[in-house]
Amino acid sequence: MSEEILRSLVEEHWSALEAEQPTGERRLRVSHLPIVVEHDNPLAVAVDHDGYRHVLVPIPAHRRVRPGLDGPVLQLRKRPLEDDATYQTYADLACLRSDLNDLFTELCVDVLSAAEEHAENPLKALHHVIDRWKELFRSQSNPLTGQQIVGLFGELTVLCRLLETDPSAHRLWLGPRGHRHDFSSGTAAVEVKASTTVGRRPRIHGLDQLEPPNDGSLALVWFRLQPAPGSSLGASIVELVDHARELCDDEGSLLELLATVGYRPADAGRYRGVRFLVEEERWYEVGPGFPGLSVKALVEAGLSISVQDVEYTIDLSGDLPAPLTDDEVPRVIDDIIQESR
Repeated sequence: MSEEILRSLVEEHWSALEAEQPTGERRLRVSHLPIVVEHDNPLAVAVDHDGYRHVLVPIPAHRRVRPGLDGPVLQLRKRPLEDDATYQTYADLACLRSDLNDLFTELCVDVLSAAEEHAENPLKALHHVIDRWKELFRSQSNPLTGQQIVGLFGELTVLCRLLETDPSAHRLWLGPRGHRHDFSSGTAAVEVKASTTVGRRPRIHGLDQLEPPNDGSLALVWFRLQPAPGSSLGASIVELVDHARELCDDEGSLLELLATVGYRPADAGRYRGVRFLVEEERWYEVGPGFPGLSVKALVEAGLSISVQDVEYTIDLSGDLPAPLTDDEVPRVIDDIIQESR
């Protein structure tokens, strides 16, 4: 069953349960799902007396559920449930924060998908998914540096623009996975540079960063940011992350990308007060005449390309190359979105 179907399924069942009258304080309103695991037992979702959501994975009565996950957000416990006809033991995973229901839905979709795939041992699948999510939210011992925050601010600004057009556009954010361009759909790519210093002098990493895709196009986006600490002006990377999560249709995948670049929600308090105003934003088409080094240019010049770890700075402070006009920028965004569909 696809993630989209699972997501709709659990939301539908939870909504129906929430519409019912609450039961006794220690009782659950339970709804079985059309997914069976070992011994033909169905997976289930539930809502408790306080309105908190649960996902229930059936397990044999002798199995032990891993201890240690006991709030304040998630709780995992072994729970026997009995009605007039059946008695079944479950691994009960609950979210104790209603404001995090959307994120809990993504976790439950992962749990249900893994349990369906490993129906012979759904408890192991549950533990594996929890381990993966715990790693995702684990606090970093080394926070992002100032320059990393500035760079991430620029990339998140572009990401939100793309997500406003296509909720699946997080798939185009390839920089965290080591791609030479920050965003790419194959033949259309966007590279993002941001700085708090005066002037337009982006640092270029490698001989291929300013090389367009084969038979494709590359745009370079330049942001000059003004720090605005302690004010309500501008935005923080925390606010940009929250906005991207609201727009994105796959929050779990987005969080994995953020974790890859070193940002985890558990560290949000470290960055909330670091705010920036966008003083200047320029989009350039990287083509003939644009300053930069590439393997192709060096070969055409008859120079050796047996060099590695090349880094250099380009100067965009003058009138040339000319940036794209405000009317041309939406075309760049539309091109990369359409290419990905």
